[in-house]
Amino acid sequence: MKIDIIGDIHGCYNEFVQLSRKLGYLWDKGIPIHPNDRLLGFVGDLTDRGPNSLKVIEIVWELWKKKLAYYVPGNHCNKLYRYFLGRKVQITHGLESTVAELDLCTAKQQQHYRNIFIELYENSPLYLVLNNQNLIIAHAGIREDYIGLYNKKVQTFVLYGDITGEKHADGTPVRRDWAKQYHGRPWIVYGHTPVTNARFIGHTVNIDTGAVFGGKLTAVRYPEMDIFSVKSSMPYVPEKFKTFE
Repeated sequence: MKIDIIGDIHGCYNEFVQLSRKLGYLWDKGIPIHPNDRLLGFVGDLTDRGPNSLKVIEIVWELWKKKLAYYVPGNHCNKLYRYFLGRKVQITHGLESTVAELDLCTAKQQQHYRNIFIELYENSPLYLVLNNQNLIIAHAGIREDYIGLYNKKVQTFVLYGDITGEKHADGTPVRRDWAKQYHGRPWIVYGHTPVTNARFIGHTVNIDTGAVFGGKLTAVRYPEMDIFSVKSSMPYVPEKFKTFE
């Protein structure tokens, strides 16, 4: 299996195009297709905060529909899904930017984006186990003993990370460094927590390098485990990046 997994895009469509081209994908048919049959993977959080969330949804959905990409949802995907279902969600923490894009659309366009996103979300697994259980894609990661389980506790972990229930001063949840405790054989590729550079620890790699916060958009090429990045055009917000001891 040859797959290029891209970190949290958060509506940074131009960076997504640049990164896919850097990885050798061609856009001749309006979507990124690799001449050597490589596929794309997405760790979730396609939308919110960035300028072009709807465009990202459209491209990822089309790739997924044509079986040219794998996708797992992130916490922002989960929230947008609930918004599209008409459930009560707070239009904050980035969702307001996606809703603002939708507000500029016609009713027909809004329905289109709602339909394709719901289809993508409802037909994608909470996390992916690929390549004979040698590769796992999970938005915020997954504990070794959770692999193969799909209960509520696992869902919380996969979408939000190893949260303690406490909050930092800025309102963000306190999260344990689960990757330090992972000693499994399968590679776990994840995002969710912005880091300055792709972070390898054991058989895990965090590829959320904070594109929407002015860092980079990053991909890991599997099975080679090579890292590819492009610089973000967004303003740099240093306090959004996590540092580890």
